[in-house]
Amino acid sequence: MDKRKDRNFDDVAEHFDKKVYGSLKGQIRLAVLRKDLHEIVAKLSEQHKRPLRILDVGAGLAQLSLELATLGHEVVINDISKNMLDKAKQSIEDINKLNVHWHTCPYQALDNKLQGKFDLILNHAVLEWLAEPQAFIKFADRWLADGGYLSLCFYNPASFIYRNLMMGNFNIIDKANTQADNKKSLTPNHPVDKDQVAAWLKKNHTIIQVSGLRVFSDYTLSKQGGLANPAAVIDMEVKYSHQEPFKWMGRYLHYLSIKN
Repeated sequence: MDKRKDRNFDDVAEHFDKKVYGSLKGQIRLAVLRKDLHEIVAKLSEQHKRPLRILDVGAGLAQLSLELATLGHEVVINDISKNMLDKAKQSIEDINKLNVHWHTCPYQALDNKLQGKFDLILNHAVLEWLAEPQAFIKFADRWLADGGYLSLCFYNPASFIYRNLMMGNFNIIDKANTQADNKKSLTPNHPVDKDQVAAWLKKNHTIIQVSGLRVFSDYTLSKQGGLANPAAVIDMEVKYSHQEPFKWMGRYLHYLSIKN
């Protein structure tokens, strides 16, 4: 019997804050996602002639959705982890002036809490931690307006294999469980293949853009030349995040789709 449960990061919120967003890795993730989302949000808001309704599911520290709230959009922020959302609330001044609503609960409980459809739903680095990842796509379809956008960012299992090939860790590749022994590891146990995610989406969505996050910097074994300059690394990561074939080597993939 499969005893998987959705992952709650309450126990590693501090570690997550420092390991991910306190590092170059987190800066790259935010830079690529900002490029992908801010143009779409501006376009959609202009099209509707109003602020957007945005739902961020499994928001963690909610950097991007809070940024969008500061632009005047209505944002609903959800996470199963109270510790993560407490950190998110502490990250921005004058938060009470923003049109933000908070829900600390499993995303499945949102069906009894939400009202109205959303123009944009964010789900970043969550899918690979869910016991039933396909169920989230169905959830998003229930709450996404026709013509609304789903921003789905998820771990790319091919990157795990490639990185360990580069490092000669052949024994790790052959393990059935990709999770590191360290309980604080942020490498997911059950990443979902990109083609499987695409198949789920294509039932009710059209994928309009695919980006790769961290398409080269995670694979470099020597920080020389431009690799020693974090700003230059971020610029190159953003530049190649949309380009073939480099985007498919991203440690994370970002599928931006529109509901049919």
